[in-house]
Amino acid sequence: MKVSTVAQMRNLDRSAIEEFGISDELLMENAGQAVYFTILKEFGIKNKNFVIFCGGGNNGGDGLVVARKIHSNGGEAKVFLLDDAAKFKGAAKRNFAIASKMPIEISRASSIESIKSAVLHSDAVVDAMFGTGLTREVSGIYKDTIQLISESKKPVFSVDIPSGINGDTGEVMGIAVKADYTTTFGLPKIGNMIYPGYEHCGKLYVSHISFPPSLYNVDSIKVEVNNPVELPQRNRNAHKGDFGEVLFIAGASSYLGAPYFSALSFLKAGGGYSRLATPKSISSFLANKGSEIVFVPQKETPSGSIALENKDELLKLSEQVDMVVIGPGVSLNEETQELVRELASEIQKPLLIDGDGITAIALDTEIIKKSKAKTILTPHQGEMSRITKMEIGEINKKRIEVLQRAAKELNAIIVLKGAHSLIGYPDETVHINLSGNPGMATAGSGDVLTGTIAAMRGLGLSLREAVRMGVFIHGFSGDLAARDKGEDGITAQDILDYLPAAVKKYRDDFGKISETLYESIFIV
Repeated sequence: MKVSTVAQMRNLDRSAIEEFGISDELLMENAGQAVYFTILKEFGIKNKNFVIFCGGGNNGGDGLVVARKIHSNGGEAKVFLLDDAAKFKGAAKRNFAIASKMPIEISRASSIESIKSAVLHSDAVVDAMFGTGLTREVSGIYKDTIQLISESKKPVFSVDIPSGINGDTGEVMGIAVKADYTTTFGLPKIGNMIYPGYEHCGKLYVSHISFPPSLYNVDSIKVEVNNPVELPQRNRNAHKGDFGEVLFIAGASSYLGAPYFSALSFLKAGGGYSRLATPKSISSFLANKGSEIVFVPQKETPSGSIALENKDELLKLSEQVDMVVIGPGVSLNEETQELVRELASEIQKPLLIDGDGITAIALDTEIIKKSKAKTILTPHQGEMSRITKMEIGEINKKRIEVLQRAAKELNAIIVLKGAHSLIGYPDETVHINLSGNPGMATAGSGDVLTGTIAAMRGLGLSLREAVRMGVFIHGFSGDLAARDKGEDGITAQDILDYLPAAVKKYRDDFGKISETLYESIFIV
C-alpha cells in the first residue's frame, strides 16, 4: 500500500474533485462515515455517550459528520468546538449548519473546566481537532484538551491522524493524542506509519473514501508499506549452490559475535553455502559454534583484525560467489578500514556493507558512487549520520527525505535500521517495514539482518526484493521470539534461532500476512 505526504494527499483530493467530480461534501461524508464504521466495529454506538472535539478546519468538519452518524444510530453525541465556528468553510461549514439543526449539543470549549465533566462522563472520545497539516507546536486550549483526553483514559478514536502528530514526519508537536483507533483517509500518511506517530495511532484503519485505484496507486507516490512478496519454492532436486553462495568478510579478535551471526543467519534463513573470511586466530573458536560455515582464515594485523595483504585472495574468492557481505565486526583498525575501502571499490558482485564497513566507506563515499557492483548499505542512525554528514536529530526529523536523497546520490540500496526500518532505493522509492519489536534493539541483531538479506537473494528473489524481504523476515523472526519469550532479554541468538520458523510461518501464512499488511493496516 502506498503512503502519502500531506501535499500528495491534497493533490489526490483535488484530482478526485476535478477529474472525477467527487465533491468535497461527498469526500467529507465518506470520511466521517468511515470513522463511524470504525467506532461501530470496535466499540459500538447505541446507548453510548461520545464527546467529539472539533477544530476549525476540515478535520473538524469530518468530526461533525461523525457526530451526526452517532446521533442517527442511537448514540449520544456532544460536540465541543475548539475554534470559532465562523472559521468553517466549504463542506465543513455546511456540515456545521446541518448538525446545528439536529438535537446535537454543540458548544465552544472556552476553558478546560467547561469540558472536563463531559469527558469524564463519556464512554469514548472522538478526536477531530487537527488534521495532517499541523506544522506548529500545539498550545492553548488544544494542548489542555489533549492533556485532559490523556488523563481521562477514555477510548479515543482519531480522525485521519492523532491530533498533535506531524503528518509528514510522525513527530509529536509538543503534545499529541494517544489514540486507541485511527481512521485515515485516501492513503496512510507518513506520520501514520513511522514512529512516534505510528505508536500514537493505535489500531490503524484506512478508507479510500471512494478514490479510484488509478488515483492513489500512482508511480509518483514513492513511499509505500513493505508489502510481502511470496518466496520462491525450493526446488526438490536442488543442491546447496542453488540457494546462493555468499562470502562474508567479517570479524576481529575482539568481535566474535558479528561474523558468527552474519554467516550463520544466511544458512538459517534458507541460504545454501556460507563462506566466512575471518582472522585466523578466531576461526577455530567460531567453527565450534557454527560448524556449518566454511571458514577462510585470514592473515591478521597486530590488533587481530583482517590484514590488507589478504586483498588479492579475497578479490579472487569474491569472483566465485554470488554475493559479498563485508563489515560486520571487522573493527576500526586503520589497515582493515583501508582494506574495506579497496575491496568495495573493486568487488564486482552484489555487495552488502554493514557495521564497521560503513564507517570505512563513510570517509570516501565516492567509492560507492563509482562502484560497478550493486551495493546495499545497512546503517543504524549513527552510521547514517556518518554517511550523510548530518546530525542524528536532523535525520530523525526527516528520515524518509534524507534516505531518498542518500540512496539516489550513492546509487545504493540503503536500509536505515530502527523502529519501522526504512528501505530506500536509488529511484527514491522507500518501503516502510512493519515487522519487528523493541526487544530487537540488541547487540548482534544487525548482523543477523545481513545474513537474512543475503539468504532472500539466495532463495531466488531479485536483489531489490531480497533486501526488503530480508528486513521483513528478520523482524518477523524477532516477533516470533518475542511472542514466546517476551521482548525483554531477546538476544541476536534468539532472532537467529527463530529464522527457520519465521520463514516457514511466512510461507504458510502468506495470504493472511498480505491481506492485513502484517495486521498493521485494516481497510474500512
